[in-house]
Amino acid sequence: MRHSKLGIGSLLGVGIALAGTLAMAPVSVAVTPDTATLSFDCGSYGSGTATLTATQNGTDATISVSTSAISSPIDLGANSVTSQLTMTKNDTDTTVFSGSSNPAIPAGGAVSTGPLTGTVAPGDKLEGSSLQVVVLGITATCKATSPQTPGPFVF
Repeated sequence: MRHSKLGIGSLLGVGIALAGTLAMAPVSVAVTPDTATLSFDCGSYGSGTATLTATQNGTDATISVSTSAISSPIDLGANSVTSQLTMTKNDTDTTVFSGSSNPAIPAGGAVSTGPLTGTVAPGDKLEGSSLQVVVLGITATCKATSPQTPGPFVF
């Protein structure tokens, strides 16, 4: 039976190669918090709370919205709601997350939409300010009436 011997130089070489591989691995980024709530007033369409759920992959971000502020008058099929979520960005600018992705919503059910897509930069602080939802050609515009809790999303 033959045993191979690895010298200290071989072990160091393997260690350095592994360290280089780990150093080149992409750094995982995460938005904090990943879920926040706020209140919306949608005029004649109603008012209520919304839960925003954010995810991040590099500079790409998505936010999903579930709200009791708007309910569907009829059954809505999947991907039939168009939405734009306007976010206050770094307390001075705004940015818009948009999309037309939603689960099927039963008549009388709360409107859920997303993921809505947008672009972020490291350190961006975003807080929901308004939500526009288009259902069957009817536009409901909702204004935030409270700050996000526990606070703005930080990317």
